[in-house]
Amino acid sequence: MQVPLYQAKAEFFRMLGHPVRIRVLELLQHGPVPVRDLLADIEIEPSSLSQQLAVLRRSGIVVSIREGSTVRYALAGGDVAELLRAARRILTELLAGQNELLAELRETDAPLPPVSTGSRG
Repeated sequence: MQVPLYQAKAEFFRMLGHPVRIRVLELLQHGPVPVRDLLADIEIEPSSLSQQLAVLRRSGIVVSIREGSTVRYALAGGDVAELLRAARRILTELLAGQNELLAELRETDAPLPPVSTGSRG
């Protein structure tokens, strides 16, 4: 039985749903990167990076390239880089909308007059 497309998309986005994986993909946008450079940029334990790279490799969106004792990783295709650019545009629009709302709240946030208890006597 074939998985519905919406479910396959949800699984794809779940696979992307880890900050280290997103950071790896961002770093790979400009070309292959040696593992040692990924470790230096991301500053996590080698075993943690290895686990995240394995997830990305199994999904087919990154490939490993061995050159002697150096292993470099690269995006398997340009579509992932385009997806990251689209996410950046969407986030920019969302955050700009939040900034506009915040500015509007600040403009209408005039101090309230003191509450009068009204003494009767």
